[in-house]
Amino acid sequence: MVEVYEDGNETIKDIIQKGDLFGELTLENDRNSNEYAKALTDEVAICSFLMSDFENLMLQYPNLALTYTKFVGLKMKRIKNNYSNLMSKDAKTRLNTFIKEWAEKEGKKDGNKVTIENYLTQADIAKIIGTSRQTATQLLNEMEEKQLIFYTRKEILIDDITKL
Repeated sequence: MVEVYEDGNETIKDIIQKGDLFGELTLENDRNSNEYAKALTDEVAICSFLMSDFENLMLQYPNLALTYTKFVGLKMKRIKNNYSNLMSKDAKTRLNTFIKEWAEKEGKKDGNKVTIENYLTQADIAKIIGTSRQTATQLLNEMEEKQLIFYTRKEILIDDITKL
């Protein structure tokens, strides 16, 4: 999920996974939203509906309302953690945390080895961790030099996830 600011700068706010919701989570109509999502795979299905229809579904199916409430709560917790990391941790720590979380969510594990399909550019990673592309590139290179990761445009190999 990307937000575009008036000056044209973009911030990657979230990576949407299978089963995630994108759009207004507050059940309020916000016509001034400058967010959009970009599909990085062909395996995407989009379901669009009016907020009023969703509200009616939640009234008819209380379990949906409960599931939605839990989803929003987890999303808010993740946003809070991301904000806290941005404010209190250096770029190196934010990058390590991001790669660990990415590996946990999407990585293919083989013991302590993890392979992540890399669909993000270094600029994308920089936006996610709140730093410049140059800093992200430098930190990724340092991780490679220390043999913590092997980074290519197609994948990220982590020889031992416990060393990150």
